[in-house]
Amino acid sequence: MNSPTASTTEESTARIVAPRSSVIESIRGCGLSGLRVNKEDLRRKLSMPKYLRHAIRDSINSKDVDAAVERYRGGNSAGREEASEGPMVVFVNSRSGGRHGPELKERLQQLMGEEQVFDLSDVRPHEFVDYGLGCLEKLAGLGDFCAKDTRDKLRILVAGGDGTVGWVLGSLTELHRQGREPVPPVAVIPLGTGNDLSRSFGWGGSFPFAWKSAVKRSLLRAITGPVCRLDSWHLLISMPSGEVVDPPHSLKPTDECSLDQGLTIEGDLPEKMNCYEGVFYNYFSIGMDAQVAYGFHHLRNEKPYLAQGPISNKLIYSGYTCTQGWFLTPCISDPSLRGLKNIIRMHVKKVNCSEWEQIPVPKSVRAIVALNLHSYASGRNPWGSPKPEYLEKKGFVEAHVDDGLLEILA
Repeated sequence: MNSPTASTTEESTARIVAPRSSVIESIRGCGLSGLRVNKEDLRRKLSMPKYLRHAIRDSINSKDVDAAVERYRGGNSAGREEASEGPMVVFVNSRSGGRHGPELKERLQQLMGEEQVFDLSDVRPHEFVDYGLGCLEKLAGLGDFCAKDTRDKLRILVAGGDGTVGWVLGSLTELHRQGREPVPPVAVIPLGTGNDLSRSFGWGGSFPFAWKSAVKRSLLRAITGPVCRLDSWHLLISMPSGEVVDPPHSLKPTDECSLDQGLTIEGDLPEKMNCYEGVFYNYFSIGMDAQVAYGFHHLRNEKPYLAQGPISNKLIYSGYTCTQGWFLTPCISDPSLRGLKNIIRMHVKKVNCSEWEQIPVPKSVRAIVALNLHSYASGRNPWGSPKPEYLEKKGFVEAHVDDGLLEILA
């Protein structure tokens, strides 16, 4: 079998802050009403005590929790320091959003201090989890109640696209695996191209025009917004050894590579396999749209000056769509590219069912998407709002982001 194989399992749920309850409120948040948020009041709500900010930063920079704890363990010996109302840490992908990434980072540092704003090109999310949160937890274990309250109340804001948000959520998943509760909930400032994860939880589909005032509003809502659940899914990909692969940061090589023993595979598996695993929250796809996204990813890495913002990014996506033959599939000479039917076999295991069921793939299908959200490809809702009678007739259930189910879209 020469094509890659993939399997998914539900892993856990992530925690997302949902800021808005109505469309009108969303519009207000992007306009002049953001000016109503007092800068000094906001800073008091967000900022951690100085000794904790420095302890976290030093722990990450030195990659040594014990040394930072030893240096700052007496920072609250008098017991005068208290945790703020909504202590927050921000991750900014300065490469997202064209010129807005660096400007947004500078604005956030003005509002809440440099120590609580991390550029993802300098500090990786797992480094914050291992050393930053590790420092807070160790201080709390030594009887520092301010550190304990700060750790318990902590929320995280991510400024970036869906990939950036997924990267941070994936790193935070390690806290759940290690029993280091609670897992901080995550809010979003959309800086990407599609921003489907951001759209699904009310944070908007694009960076607002009046962004300087809207940022203050977003920070306030990140503190006060209710927390929602989001399914996370574990993805395992295996492929023949020798294939040249440049996986994204969300996929990591793994030695474990086992398919369900109850699944019959056509043909012989190669003796040597390369395996990758990762976690996804919005969707994964196989086919032409995945090929287009992969091409865009490489172009942005090689020529970052071309990807200057959502509009230019979408133009590049459109160009790749045409060159990959999305609209001219019947004319392509290579039969493997004329439809997924020629190269894929799809099996699903439904709820409360022990047997795998093969799903026939129509010859016209060019992409298959395993969807966990209501939003796909920059805000499209594939399901619309079907009536209960239709759902019952087709044997479907209404899709939710925390129902433990994936929807398959062809």
